[in-house]
Amino acid sequence: MTIERLDPEHRMSEAVVHNDTIYYTSVPENLDEDAEAQTANALAVIDRVLTRLGSDKSRILDATIFLVHKEDFPAMNRAWDAWVSPGNAPVRCTVQAGLMKPEYLVEIKIVAAK
Repeated sequence: MTIERLDPEHRMSEAVVHNDTIYYTSVPENLDEDAEAQTANALAVIDRVLTRLGSDKSRILDATIFLVHKEDFPAMNRAWDAWVSPGNAPVRCTVQAGLMKPEYLVEIKIVAAK
């Protein structure tokens, strides 16, 4: 039962793989954009990380979306609906949360099969 850490640093790793299960949290890179664009960007980052680990969005089991402003829920859903793998939607939870970096409007945590 090995544990694989992608790009480990002192405080955290980019992603962790254990028992062919991927654990990853995505934050947007385009912090000057609105919630829909930040969500789309964070989802694109998920795609890149999953590809590096030999997986893809159709293998996501669980997603937790942290949204700063509840009024951004429809905008976040537009980006999500355009991205999610048809017929392979994961279990999903969206919570309103204060994020640690004021520019973040969304953060997405996933668990995926490798």
